[in-house]
Amino acid sequence: MSYKIIVDSCGELPQELKQDAHFQSVPLELDVDDYHVIDDESFCQEEFLRKVKESPNCPKSACPSPQRYYDAYEGEADHIYVVTLSARLSGSHNSAQTAKQMFVSDFPNKKVYVFNSCSASIGETLIAMKIQELEEAGCTFEQTVAQTENYIADQRTFFVLETLETLRKNGRLSNLKAFVANVLNIKPVMGSTPEGEICQLAQAQGMNKALERMVQEIMQHVENKDKQILAISHCNCPKRAERVKEKIEKLMKFKKILILDTAGVSSMYANDGGIIVAV
Repeated sequence: MSYKIIVDSCGELPQELKQDAHFQSVPLELDVDDYHVIDDESFCQEEFLRKVKESPNCPKSACPSPQRYYDAYEGEADHIYVVTLSARLSGSHNSAQTAKQMFVSDFPNKKVYVFNSCSASIGETLIAMKIQELEEAGCTFEQTVAQTENYIADQRTFFVLETLETLRKNGRLSNLKAFVANVLNIKPVMGSTPEGEICQLAQAQGMNKALERMVQEIMQHVENKDKQILAISHCNCPKRAERVKEKIEKLMKFKKILILDTAGVSSMYANDGGIIVAV
């Protein structure tokens, strides 16, 4: 059976997957004041980060419409898998589900499944890669769905931000707490809950110490490391991402480590200098 893997644009796809006909990205849309951009190949990270820094207002994102997802479902594929960012963080999952209901009504012979990643960014990427691994191994649609759901349940996402401004503007952090954190150079080590919400795992003074603490959290919470792929996404800080990779490699052995730059939605939340790790 032929298959297609659709990922909303919060998930960063490596170049080889962008060129793989099995993969398709469905873009969200971003707004900073009157600056509007579609989160696709036209996204310019440098310009977007400059607009965010200059604006006193919170940048906003809009999830893909059900019609965008419906259009992505169309084609020759018999098995269609969709990976969206956490349903607790965006309406993208609901939009994909609505499109699925319409699509399977029109094409009852097609099989469609929408995964709630309970993550974002590079976490979605790893889920999409897992789906392809299972399909290429000859798993049935049902087996691929079940094993991918198990993979999502075990997956962990960690991140450290250079600045708390976007969280402050989004109302996720009080002005006082953001001010104190900035003055004292406190960097929270954040993660995802099993339900796909954001939680604070720890904190440290300064980015380097926070990244070291994040690596410790990975060591503590991730099992069977040698059998897993770890992925790092960074917002405009490739050298920092490489240093994190080196720290991890000194202490742990993973099957493979990927490094990618954040796309639009992830750039909005990670902001300039942010690091995200998923495994």
